[in-house]
Formats: sequence, C-alpha cells, structure tokens
Amino acid sequence: MASPWEVYLLSDATGETAESMVQAALSQFRDRPAILRRFSNVRSKNQVYEILDRALSSQSLVVFTLVNSELAQLVYEECDALGLACHDLLTPLLRRLAEQVGHSPEEMPGLLRGMDEEYFRRIDAVEFTVKHDDGQECRNLHKADIVLAGVSRSSKTPVSIYLAHRGWKVANVPIVAGIDPPLELLKLDPKRVAGLIIDPQRLLEMRAARLVNMGQSPKTEYADYERIEEEIRAAKKLFRRQRWAIIDVSTKAIEETANEILQKLKLNRA
Repeated sequence: MASPWEVYLLSDATGETAESMVQAALSQFRDRPAILRRFSNVRSKNQVYEILDRALSSQSLVVFTLVNSELAQLVYEECDALGLACHDLLTPLLRRLAEQVGHSPEEMPGLLRGMDEEYFRRIDAVEFTVKHDDGQECRNLHKADIVLAGVSRSSKTPVSIYLAHRGWKVANVPIVAGIDPPLELLKLDPKRVAGLIIDPQRLLEMRAARLVNMGQSPKTEYADYERIEEEIRAAKKLFRRQRWAIIDVSTKAIEETANEILQKLKLNRA
C-alpha cells in the first residue's frame, strides 16, 4: 500500500461538513490512504497564511469551505501562487443557489450548527483568541485560559485558533530578539503559559517561503540561519527562566501540539 498523503481542510465553522465529504470521496481510493488535517474557525488572512505555509511543506491538497467570498478567493490565490492544489467545496454551490433564489448568500459562518450553550462558549473563545492574536491587547492576558509564546512563525496563531474551537480562551505573544517581553506576560501564573519552539532549519524554510510569497527577498536577517538559532536559544532561556511548559512544534500537526499543551498545563474540559 502507498504511503499516506495529506489533505488540509479549511473551514470558517467546524469543518465537519468538509471532512465528511472528503472522507466519502477518499473511500473510493482505499489504496491511497490520506491524513486529514482539519482547521476550524478560519476567519482571518493571518490564519490562512499560517496554514498554507504548513501545507506547502508537504505539498498537501487544500480543500476549503469558506462562506466569506473574500477569504475563499484569498485561499485560491495563495494556493495558486504557492503551487498547491486546492478545491473549493462551497463557493460554486453558493453561486448556483444565489442564481436560483435571486439574492446573495448571507456569508455567515456556522449557521448549520445549533445555538446551544457549548456553541456560544466556543464562539466567545474564538472571538477572544482572534482579538488577542500576535501580542494584541496584552493588558488582558490575565483573562486568557492559555497563553502561548514563541518566535515568529512558530505556529502560535493556528494552535491558538484550534484550542479556541475547543472552548479555550487563548492569547499568543511573539518573542522578538532584542525586545523585552511585555510585563503582563512575565507576571502570569507559569502554569497557564506554554512556550513554542521549532527546529531552526524548519523555521528558516517557513520564513523564506513566506518572504518569497510576499514578493520579498529571502536573504534577510529574518531568514538568516544564525540569527534564527540565536532567537530560539534566547526563547528557550526565557521559557526555562519563567518555568513555562516548552512544546517543540517542529514535526507536529496542529492538533498534536494543542493536545500536548493541554496535557502539560493539566487542562481539561468536563
């Protein structure tokens, strides 16, 4: 049997519909097993960039169900620029339905789900997490269930959103070489903070790909191997000094990283 390949599923809701459809299609290709990577509540450009950077490393097929037409177009254009195969499950159907009923779709994610208490708890968590992405609103870090710290491109945003979908209010803060972390972060209970680290070579590849995708030269300090090594050494030193849990994301899928964070921070939902 052939080795597994990967399919990245992007959704601005739970992604359950996309996963079910892809699994149904894959049942016709039993000799080519696939690993499904589901990313729920994709609502921002930054999330799209982070996820597609990961998909690029394995040349995965990208399948998406995004009711927001602007975000769906972004995924299509980014995949085209990166040379990634992609398939939009929702937009063609929405267009056909709009033609049939005579008006545009509402473009409101998650209408299929019931409005129960658990659902609203997750929505609150996602809203909090989006507002506290990449060091925003540091004054509210004490309100987060989980705080992630790490250098640029260490998967802070996609991991945060994944945890938010599971009901955790997450904030993430970038660790920048030569700049002191915010005091609000350093004062937190260390049992609520996880530091993300990554292999320097892996990080170099991700940063270089990001710069090329943005039309910039990859030959900058941002993508310099020695500088990256120093960034990671400094981050590890900070994490140990603060007694934060340390998670290596180098070879882990988003869900694996999230589960390890919950285990190390000893968090669970009843």
